[in-house]
Amino acid sequence: MSGNKQNKIAFLINSLGRGGAEHVVVNLAGYFQRQGHEVLLVTSRRLPEEYHVTFPIKRRLLEEEIEGAPFGRVGKVAARLLHLRRIWKEEAPDVVLSFIGKMNLYALLSAAGMHLPVIVSVRSDPDREYPSPLQKKLADLLFRRAAGVIFQTQDAKRAFSPAVQRLGAVLPNALDESFVRPCYEGERRDEIVMVGRLDENKNHALLFRAFAGMAKEYPHVTIALYGSGLPGSDTEPMLRALARELEIADQVLFMGRQSGIREKIERARLFVLASDYEGMPNALLEAMASGLAVISTDCPCGGPRSVIRHMENGILIPVGDEAALAGALRLLLDDPALAERLGREAAKVSRELSPERVYRLWQEETESRVKAYVGGQS
Repeated sequence: MSGNKQNKIAFLINSLGRGGAEHVVVNLAGYFQRQGHEVLLVTSRRLPEEYHVTFPIKRRLLEEEIEGAPFGRVGKVAARLLHLRRIWKEEAPDVVLSFIGKMNLYALLSAAGMHLPVIVSVRSDPDREYPSPLQKKLADLLFRRAAGVIFQTQDAKRAFSPAVQRLGAVLPNALDESFVRPCYEGERRDEIVMVGRLDENKNHALLFRAFAGMAKEYPHVTIALYGSGLPGSDTEPMLRALARELEIADQVLFMGRQSGIREKIERARLFVLASDYEGMPNALLEAMASGLAVISTDCPCGGPRSVIRHMENGILIPVGDEAALAGALRLLLDDPALAERLGREAAKVSRELSPERVYRLWQEETESRVKAYVGGQS
């Protein structure tokens, strides 16, 4: 693969549903397409709500193409592997970029013996992507056959064997273009914002409980939640019930999923990430780039810690620590000057995470790993 030659790059991911890894895939595929490369997108299925692809792209849907495969887990796994292998033969990509959990394993197993470079990407805490000892061992063994392994944090990279680490690189997430601009300066709303899917891992309940003990002291402060749950999820009803139980329902706003998040959050007082675990949370990076003071749990696998310098450009608290979160909220609500200073420092993250810079790093890493892989095969 060469930056001066048109290549065919296949992306493999479960879906284009509205998650962080899916957003990376869409934007990265667009970047490679603009560089003159041909892009193939392979997903398991198409979801009702997905990121919109605005550039010419060929897409193949694995689950539709193997419809009628044998029933049972083993039969489905075998069918997916055999059909992925058929796709690689038919499409003849120069490299496969695979994202998240089992898709990384499928990519490597399906390409076995084909001399096809596969670069896998771990997007979250490895203990969550590969939760069982068997999955973790299998991932570690298979990753040694990859052309490269992309991690979001050093902690994630250290979770694997030295053999895998030697193939690994830590690359950051890129900011959305809408967040690469001067941050807002002016009057702020008495509002605490959280952005992201409504699910248990995000631990919105921690913020509710931390705020409940001080809500009457800050009657004009509201909590605004941007995001919604997965179809069929009961997280939002549970959170609404908790807000009523804690007697803060009048101060909690469920905003749902919205576009133009930068404009929605940039005038808020502060941003909270209360997650139990994350990779490199895009919502946190976007809040920082917007100039908000941020409070984040120091959650595995080290994403927040890699961008937040405690009390310099944000505040880190232990995972699940209600008292620490309450203390941080009081500190920033009572000291707007401190919040503004932290927000100004946080906004500097946009210099490091501009899309063109980050995607150029991806291109350089991909070219380097493919060259080394091809050289090793000859």
